[in-house]
Amino acid sequence: MSMGERTSRAARIWMTAATLLVVPQMARPSAAHDNAGTSWASWQDQDAQDREQEKRDREQEKRDREQEKLDREQEKRDREQERLERLDELYSDGREALDEDRYDQAAGKFRELADMNGPQTDAALYWKAYSENKLGQRDSALTTIADLEKRFAQSRWIKDARALKIEVQQSSGQPAHPETQPDEELKMLAITGLMNSDPQRAMPLLEKVLNGPGTPKEKSKALFVLAQNGSAESREILGRIARGQSNPDLQKKAVEYLGLFGGQQARQTLAEIYASTGDESVKRAILKSYMIGGDKEHLLAAAKGEKDTSLRAEAIKQLGIVHAPEELRQLYKTETSPEVKKDILQAFFLSGDAKFLAEAAQGEKDAEVRRSAIRNLGLVGSADAKEALLAIYAKETDRENKEAVLNALFIQGNAHALVTIARGEKDPELKKTAVSKLALMNSKEGNDYLMEILQK
Repeated sequence: MSMGERTSRAARIWMTAATLLVVPQMARPSAAHDNAGTSWASWQDQDAQDREQEKRDREQEKRDREQEKLDREQEKRDREQERLERLDELYSDGREALDEDRYDQAAGKFRELADMNGPQTDAALYWKAYSENKLGQRDSALTTIADLEKRFAQSRWIKDARALKIEVQQSSGQPAHPETQPDEELKMLAITGLMNSDPQRAMPLLEKVLNGPGTPKEKSKALFVLAQNGSAESREILGRIARGQSNPDLQKKAVEYLGLFGGQQARQTLAEIYASTGDESVKRAILKSYMIGGDKEHLLAAAKGEKDTSLRAEAIKQLGIVHAPEELRQLYKTETSPEVKKDILQAFFLSGDAKFLAEAAQGEKDAEVRRSAIRNLGLVGSADAKEALLAIYAKETDRENKEAVLNALFIQGNAHALVTIARGEKDPELKKTAVSKLALMNSKEGNDYLMEILQK
């Protein structure tokens, strides 16, 4: 082989080797590129998932904070409601002690009430001073009256307090026990007799009692005698007191008597007072007075027009008590608030209207409102209500509502319906619920069915 041939051959070998070395290197970057692309896509997916999870976590944290805020607000409202209930309880207990001439206990109740500094503080101070005076504690009574005058100069109890102050100052300061006091009942019997025979002479005496420092019982009896009279003058005096001329306690009593003894004119007076006052307690007294007088018209007007939700609920409740199904149906038909609808359904229960409750339980679109209708239907207990609950269970699609029907049937003591449902129910959990209700009822039909289950 010549030198030239050897050189040419060597060159070819070298080029082949170079090619073998270069080609894999060219191929490898392509594979690496593919792997890098796959890794990059996976990283992007993971990053997107992480960002989405972080977003969900932030939203959950926000919901948790909002829920915590709502819980705190609800807890605050609950505490305030408990406080208000305690205030009402103390006032009621104190008044009861006064009526029973237990002045030491009354003074203690009103002292505690005044220390709590609630909306009845001015009334508490007046009755505390009144009780102290009855116990012969003149200096304490005068100090309490001075506190009332200083802190509540515009209070409607000031007039009564000043009359009491004069009485305290005129007294000897000696202990005044109940047995040494004038016979109030005898005095009121005399005024009542005089009212029947000579109203012109009796009227000033009644006004003196109402405007003086008499006991709660004495003033209430005087107002009662006045309300029974029915004369134009007595209605005028009663109306003035109902409008707030006297202390709040006497005002509410006057409102009550207007509803009890008054006619159309009294109803109109009450409606005017309701429209003009901002005192929630007076409005509640008027709503109750409407109920006592069977005044559906003004109750419906309050149920429609009242802005305060609790007062509106009270008006609706009173419509149920006076058995006003047409008025309640009218309200329900135009109402959009689920909470108000529940109040109306509760009123239907109070009126015993199972038919409408059944209609609402089957026709209402809001599942929670349907549930309220079901619960109230269970409380009615009539034969119509029992039949309606079975029909509702068969049509209902909401699980919670089905459970509500089972509970309603349990409250009714309707073992037959529960057995019927348990026999046909395919859902094991609902069937267990029905059986658990039967196990608590101790009815023959229910027990027989329980034995069937045990024998299978």
